[in-house]
Amino acid sequence: MKKIFVILFGLFICFSSHAKVDISLVHTAEQYLNSITGLQGGFTQIANGKREQGTFSMLRPGRVRLDYKDAPIQLIADGKDLYFFDKSLDQITTVPLTSTPAGILVRKNINLQTADIKVSETTDNGKTFALKMHLKNQEGLGHMNVVFDKSPVKLNSWSVVDATSNKTDVVFNNLKTKTDFGKNYFQLSRHKTVSASGGDDFYD
Repeated sequence: MKKIFVILFGLFICFSSHAKVDISLVHTAEQYLNSITGLQGGFTQIANGKREQGTFSMLRPGRVRLDYKDAPIQLIADGKDLYFFDKSLDQITTVPLTSTPAGILVRKNINLQTADIKVSETTDNGKTFALKMHLKNQEGLGHMNVVFDKSPVKLNSWSVVDATSNKTDVVFNNLKTKTDFGKNYFQLSRHKTVSASGGDDFYD
């Protein structure tokens, strides 16, 4: 299960000197992402031939939650850190939210041209368009594609390819505007935490 966490929210970097970037599509994505305060809906994830479903929630700035329907795992970002919660082990692994593409997409102010994720390619598919993103100045570790519906503009899906060419696809469905989440909805209870940088800690 931890591999899903690394693939989905890890560092995704790729470089293409010949890729085309349509700045108007980048601006459209920026405007849409900056217009969102909160969303909730379903998702289907496909990775390594395995399909998982669940509920996706987001509240800008900085908060994300993915609840998997048939797997004992949960992903939560509380505005500062991103937590992978393995319920079967009652264990949490944490990384800084700022080190992940997910963190870029839920910032207070989203600027895809100057942030530490660079848009290296755009694709117009008629009814949808896609932005290929990677972290700047680190080549060869993978990339992330974010797909948007065009009319009206909304988040459709994302795909992540890591350095070993493993691919994870996440498709969203029935996304609705939602901002009235409970006070502690994007928080975890006290559990043992294994830091990504080494050592154990506890999070309240």
